[in-house]
Amino acid sequence: MIALRLMRMGTKKKPYYRIIAIDSRKPRESKAKEILGYYNPLTEPPDIKVDLERANYWLKKGAQASNTVQSLLHKVSKPEKLSTQDSKT
Repeated sequence: MIALRLMRMGTKKKPYYRIIAIDSRKPRESKAKEILGYYNPLTEPPDIKVDLERANYWLKKGAQASNTVQSLLHKVSKPEKLSTQDSKT
């Protein structure tokens, strides 16, 4: 199963995250199938950049977004544009 989740990057005490599509059985630092964007929580306001078209592609293919990625996707787009589990039920 494919998962959309965060991969930690950066140095000690200065993290930033990549939003990636990856096999859910692989560890956090493994090679991603695709990099969908990034999230920097240290800037004010937090910097979020996501390729919504590709994220929607993976969600339609059955990928499961983590809770954090799902909330980031909702922050950068209108909720009705994403194919998430919440909209299917």
